[in-house]
Amino acid sequence: MCSLALFPPPPPPGDITLYEFNNALVCGRLYEQLPLAFQSQLADLPVLSLPKETLKAHSRLEHSTRPAFIHHRESLWKRCLSAWTGHGLCGVLKEIAGAEEEGLQWVKTGSSYTLAVCHWLSSLHGSFPHLSLTSEDMIAAFQAVDWAGYVRAFAWHPHTSKFAVALLDDSIRVYNSNSATIPSLKHRLQRNVAAMAWKPLCAYCQSCVLVWHLDPTSLSTRPSSGCAQVLSYPGHSPVTSLAWAPSGELLLSASPVDTAMLVWDVSTENCVQLQWFGGGGVTYLAWSPDGSKVLAATPSAVFRVWEAQMWTCERWPTIKGRCQTGCWSPDGSRLLFTVLGESVIYSLSFSEYRGEMQGQVGGSKTASIVADLSETTFETLYGEERIGGEVHSMVWDPTGERLAVIIRGHADAPGSQTVIAVFRTRNSPVFELLPCGFLRGERGAQPQLITFHPCFKKGALLTVCWSTGKISHVPFFFVSAHVPCASPSRSPVTVTASASVREQPLFSEL
Repeated sequence: MCSLALFPPPPPPGDITLYEFNNALVCGRLYEQLPLAFQSQLADLPVLSLPKETLKAHSRLEHSTRPAFIHHRESLWKRCLSAWTGHGLCGVLKEIAGAEEEGLQWVKTGSSYTLAVCHWLSSLHGSFPHLSLTSEDMIAAFQAVDWAGYVRAFAWHPHTSKFAVALLDDSIRVYNSNSATIPSLKHRLQRNVAAMAWKPLCAYCQSCVLVWHLDPTSLSTRPSSGCAQVLSYPGHSPVTSLAWAPSGELLLSASPVDTAMLVWDVSTENCVQLQWFGGGGVTYLAWSPDGSKVLAATPSAVFRVWEAQMWTCERWPTIKGRCQTGCWSPDGSRLLFTVLGESVIYSLSFSEYRGEMQGQVGGSKTASIVADLSETTFETLYGEERIGGEVHSMVWDPTGERLAVIIRGHADAPGSQTVIAVFRTRNSPVFELLPCGFLRGERGAQPQLITFHPCFKKGALLTVCWSTGKISHVPFFFVSAHVPCASPSRSPVTVTASASVREQPLFSEL
C-alpha cells in the first residue's frame, strides 16, 4: 500500500512545480520557462489569471432585481407550475399555503397541513440532513470546489485545445488556442453553475441543464441565448452532477433531492428515469471512459455502479460516510474512490461479462485500500511541513499512468496545507500505485479544481484552477506504455425498462 511517507519532500517555499520529467516533478521559480524541447508542447495553451475585481458579485435575481420592477402578480396556477419546476411538490404546497387569493381557505389549510407532514417526515430521516438546505447551499455542499472562489467549474473540449470556465458571476467563457475570440455565455437560467461537461458543452445550473450549441467558426463574443437548449424535469433540481456517455449519445443528470438519475436523449429532449430507493438522492456521477459503467454516489453511506448495456446496478455500502469522489481506469476495469471522513483511497476491480452473463456489473465483493493519505510530517531545510488528510477530488489521466489527488489539510492543525499529490499508476498486468511527488503553486495559492487534458500527446497535462484565480497547466512528460484504449464506438443502451439492484458488502482494512 502506498503512503505519503514514501513521497519525496515537497518543493521549497517560493518554488512552483513546472513539469515532470524522468518520473520526477521539476520545480523552479515562477519566471523560469520549460526546456526548449518542451516549450512547443504548451505554446498554444493560455495561462489565465482572473482577478476577482473584474467579476461582478454572484447574481441573485430573486433578491437584487425584483424590487426594481413594478409588482406584477401572476395567477396561482402559473406560480404553482413555476414552483413545481423549481422545487417539486413541497414548492407547490408552500406556494398554495401562502396564496393571497380569496375563496381558497380550505385548499390553503390542507396544503399547510400536508406541508407540515412532509417536513415532519423529512425530519425523521436524520441520515439526509441535506434535504433541509437551500438549493445554493446544497450545490455548495456537494461540489469539489470552494463555492466562494473565482472559478466554479472547468471543462476541456474532448478533441481540441479548447476549454470552458464558469466564473463567480455565473458567466461561462470559452478559450480556444486557435482563436483570439473569447465567447462569453450568459442565460437567464444560468445561475449557480455547478459544473460542466463537453460533448457538446453543457452546464448544470440551479434549476436546469443548459446545453450550448456553439458554431466553432463564429467570431461573436456574446452568443445568443437561443444557442442554449434547456433540459428540465419536475422535482429534479438542483442538479449537482452530470456525465456524457463517451459516445456522446446520452447524457446523465443527478440531483441530491431526486432518487432517480435521468438519462437524456438531448436530440429529442426526452429522458428516462433510473429509479431506486434509498440513499437520499444522487450527488456525483462518473461514466467510465469505455462507456460500460457509471458510478453514482449518494448523500448517504452507499454508492452504486451501473452497467450501461442492460442498466442493472450493484450497491456498495461504505462504513463511515458518503462517496466523496471517484475515477475510472481507461478500460473501465478499475474504480478508485474515496469516502468522506477517511484519508485513504479504495480500489474496486470489475470483470467484463459476455453471453448469458451480460448485464451484470461484475464488481469485486471487497474494496481494497491502495493508498494511505494520513497526515505525515516532512523534515526539510526550511522546517517541518505537515501534509495529509481527506481527499477533496481525484482525477486519472486518459493513459491511466498518472493520478492527481487534492488532499485537504486539517484546518485546525497549524502548518497543515492543501496540496496536490501525484501518483504513477499502472493497471495491467497488475495494479500499481507509486509516489511521484507533490505539486505546488504560487505562495498562498490553494488548488481548487484539477482535470487532465483529454488528448495530450507527450504524456499527460494537468490543469489546475487556483484560489487566486489563476489557471495553470502542468505537463507530465513520459512515454506511455501500451494500455487498452476506450472504445468510443461502444455505446450505452438507451434505457427502456426498470433496472435491478444487487447488494455487495464493502470491507475496510483499517
